[in-house]
Amino acid sequence: MAEVGGVRGASAGRDGADVLVEVRGSAGWLTLNRPRALNALTHGMVRLIDAALARWEQDERIAYVVLDGAGERGLCAGGDIRAIRDSALTDDGEAARAFWRDEYRLNARIARFPKPYVALMDGIVMGGGVGLSAHGDVRIVTERSRVAMPEAGIGFVPDVGGTRLLGRAPGELGTHLALTADAMTGPDALYCGFADHFVPSERLPALRAALDGRQLADVLDAFTVPAPLVPESPLAQQRTWIDACYGPIDGADCGPAAEEIVDRLADCGEGAAKEAAVRILGHSPTAVKVTLQAVRRARALGTLDAVLDQEYRVSCAALTGPDFVEGVRAKLVDKDGEPRWSPGTLGEVTAEAVERHFEQHFEQGSQ
Repeated sequence: MAEVGGVRGASAGRDGADVLVEVRGSAGWLTLNRPRALNALTHGMVRLIDAALARWEQDERIAYVVLDGAGERGLCAGGDIRAIRDSALTDDGEAARAFWRDEYRLNARIARFPKPYVALMDGIVMGGGVGLSAHGDVRIVTERSRVAMPEAGIGFVPDVGGTRLLGRAPGELGTHLALTADAMTGPDALYCGFADHFVPSERLPALRAALDGRQLADVLDAFTVPAPLVPESPLAQQRTWIDACYGPIDGADCGPAAEEIVDRLADCGEGAAKEAAVRILGHSPTAVKVTLQAVRRARALGTLDAVLDQEYRVSCAALTGPDFVEGVRAKLVDKDGEPRWSPGTLGEVTAEAVERHFEQHFEQGSQ
């Protein structure tokens, strides 16, 4: 173990570091180490991961990089949204914007990293955790994986390149996941393009021990389940009604408005569709409409860099509205589960209000 380091924080694991940076043989290991906070990502963690990747990119001794999370609950629950809310309330969002600039740069670095980047996506992988893992080369899920971009539920919009991933999912599955904030199972993540390999969780300890710089292809062959033997994706089984409810019909050039999607879901006769309509109506109406546009625009933008630039604009705009602060209050601060969205219905959200999220209000610098 030639290199050991970390960044300290109040919610760190027992060794006092929020990220463990190690070299095991010829593999660089990054372990998110805030298990009590489900490894939620802070600005300091982003900087340290970025610095480690920059160093290992030039280090010929490093054959590949492995990302893992401490604890039994998951890889990463996302960015530290309490801290982002505090920034909105205390410094006009300056700290939040600085965090996003560095976080999105890190997402781009991971996507173009010249060595294999292996992400162990066991358990909960949400928001910023998706940004740290799903842009890598080798993305491993288990039967315990729950992968999601749940931002609409707190008055925010998917970011960290998530709108690109959602936009590239088969059919309208990405639209469905974005608007409902639903989580994917491991097989769902494989089907939707968020992951590449399935490993039973009972085999993870042995897999971790093997990822020490040995030939990566040999390790994967030894531990991953062949595609025909992976359990079927529940979302794949629901493609028919999802595509019908979220997608364009009758030769239309663009998809339906959010209000029409909800109506289709409620009227299609599928119990799961009706439940999806209820979930969407419980989210921030503004976030739902902006999310719908962001996913559709991401499909046309093509490159991850262009999508991250768009997401930076959208994130900064969302920070200035009332719903993000209110959503985090209701879910994490007061925990009353009763957010008071403004405006309160989809019909009250104007096209102008949606469009302002895509205008350049602040210096971008996401790349």
